[in-house]
Amino acid sequence: MSITKDQILEAFAEMSVMEVVELIEAMEEKFGVSAAAAVVSGGGDTAAAAEQTEFDVVMTSFGANKVAVIKALRAATGLGLKEAKAMAESAPVAVKEAVSKEEADALKADLDAAGAEVEVK
Repeated sequence: MSITKDQILEAFAEMSVMEVVELIEAMEEKFGVSAAAAVVSGGGDTAAAAEQTEFDVVMTSFGANKVAVIKALRAATGLGLKEAKAMAESAPVAVKEAVSKEEADALKADLDAAGAEVEVK
């Protein structure tokens, strides 16, 4: 009679952390593999396959020309003067989140031109 995957998972669930660590070490020895190498290679494939489509524009500093940056923030976000000033003074702050690459690049260029330090993440 063979053991099912569900039975194996149930057995893992009942083990202590130390027992699981010992079991992993024993499996590594028996099969000549490393669990760490499997995790690294699996993560790299998914990261390469998924391309980032949404970006966050983060202003890290308003620079030397605060007034120009506030004007650029108002134009980009539609905020009022008071809100744009508060945003500029609270740097680092996310100006816009989950925007397209083109919109993020355009906003970064506008804020850079006004004198702000901006990152696209």
